[in-house]
Amino acid sequence: MPTSIVTYLGALRTKCVHIKSNNSFITDAPTDNNGKGEAFSPTDTVATSLASCMLTIMGIKARDLEIDLTETTATVTKTMASEPRRISQIDIIFDIPANTDDKTKKILERAAHTCPVIYSLHPDIEKNITFNWG
Repeated sequence: MPTSIVTYLGALRTKCVHIKSNNSFITDAPTDNNGKGEAFSPTDTVATSLASCMLTIMGIKARDLEIDLTETTATVTKTMASEPRRISQIDIIFDIPANTDDKTKKILERAAHTCPVIYSLHPDIEKNITFNWG
């Protein structure tokens, strides 16, 4: 079964629909690539999906450890390179309100670095990940 359907809406915009849930989002080309920048760009979604995946894997491990990561945020910065145009760097800063011991922090940070998206990204993309606890 397909995962999603992406429809080109014109004016460098797409609508992406997740088939199983029928949730959707719009993408626009960024302003530095002929677009309006009124929504996530496709490369924004790649960088953002890394943070989302890392948080999800941390959440699974935290649940097993009975630690609440609710209200944890990830601030994502994507850097583009040219020739060819591509993502060259993704910076993520996690702000985690949970107070826990150093051993548990390391377990959760290690878990984050095992998310499927990080393994799916090209190794030439620099990934700078910071965890701020408590």
